[in-house]
Amino acid sequence: METIRELLLPALAGGRRGRAVEAALREAIRSGRLATGTRLPSSRDLARQLGVARGTVTALYEQLTAEGYLLSKHGSGTRVAPFDRAGPALRAATAKAPDWEFDLRPGLPALSAFPRTEWLGAEREALNATPDTGLGYPDPTGHPALRAELAAYLGRVRALPAGPDDIVITSGAAEALSLLADALPGQRIAVEDPSHPGQAALLHGHGLEPVGIPVDDMGIDVDALAASGCSVVLVTAAHQFPLGVALHPERRRNLLAWAAETGGLVLEDDYDAEHRYDRPALGAMRALAPEHVAYIGSVSKVLAPALRIGWLLPPRRLRDAVARAKEMHDLGCPPLPQAALAHLIATGGYDRHLRRTRRLYRARRDALIDALARQLPQWRPVGIAAGLHLVVRLPDGTDDLRLQENLAVAGVRAPALSTYSHAASGYPGLVLGYAALAPDRLRAAVARIASIDPRGAG
Repeated sequence: METIRELLLPALAGGRRGRAVEAALREAIRSGRLATGTRLPSSRDLARQLGVARGTVTALYEQLTAEGYLLSKHGSGTRVAPFDRAGPALRAATAKAPDWEFDLRPGLPALSAFPRTEWLGAEREALNATPDTGLGYPDPTGHPALRAELAAYLGRVRALPAGPDDIVITSGAAEALSLLADALPGQRIAVEDPSHPGQAALLHGHGLEPVGIPVDDMGIDVDALAASGCSVVLVTAAHQFPLGVALHPERRRNLLAWAAETGGLVLEDDYDAEHRYDRPALGAMRALAPEHVAYIGSVSKVLAPALRIGWLLPPRRLRDAVARAKEMHDLGCPPLPQAALAHLIATGGYDRHLRRTRRLYRARRDALIDALARQLPQWRPVGIAAGLHLVVRLPDGTDDLRLQENLAVAGVRAPALSTYSHAASGYPGLVLGYAALAPDRLRAAVARIASIDPRGAG
């Protein structure tokens, strides 16, 4: 069995020897190489064995005792504490993920394209520029620098006039929707049909009653909305999820007229408006009616969902209620990632990343469309002009849910369009995300799909 000295000596090869020994001892305990109850040498003895100052060993013993890895009792020395190596954190880290050979679920950007170097630089600059007072409790509505940069960005990219005080920074778009739901208690809320089932579940969990409103190739049916009796509606106007259609200009006008006439509220989820290939950008609806539209955005589809940075521009009448709800919820989002994002936007890094990924995603979209045309010509792609996914319309009579199940057995994750429906019965289809897979993987995925006879799913 290895001695303590043999376990820790390799850590002395580099610099910062105290930190290295501390890390090595922590890892030896976590991995089980040092068993629970093992008695460690005295600080004087271990310092002599390793050739380091006694104060170095004393400090690392104190640190690991504070973390719960060691037990120190006067007269009994220092021992390895009982440690649940199969605790929740380790179980979560080692849990087996579903074995998808081809994961075509929508909603994920190319995580491998995340600008790690630029983000690290932005974090470093943000930390260096943050005074000591900036490390206290944050402004619950968001870092002032980020709100200012976002106001300018939304003005030039989304034609959305806004000031920093109009913006509340949230933990992703999901929290923005939660804050709005809490400000609108007990209401019936219209949602597009089809739409993301997670959003309807979130709204229901906050006490609202989602009501599906049909979507066609011009977007949400505003006449059906007016007949529903709902006073709030959630829309993805720039790129409807999942069908990919843009809300027709006439429907936009009718929707805003409905809001003005009834005092209704439109929740505009602008989830992936920056990604477009074959059409110009569409301006945000909030620019036309700021008192009737709450605007939601995030970096999840541009950078990565893991950053958990989103923003909400509520109507003026709801801003104070939203700000209070945000403060009560978590006292505000972490300020350092916000400051890093502000730096990335201010220095052009955010726009450079968008230019790179637009080219990347267009190439991947084209590869998927070409592969479908070659191998499954009876399947018609729709909603292809923008976004990170497309819908393939299947031949009439196809059971898309059964096809989804058959594809899952073959290692392909391809959600059925019917799983996004609330009440309306639309055409059968699959919702295929293409952003996260390289062109050759997309072609291989289509080949695998083509090997599953779609007629067998009818």
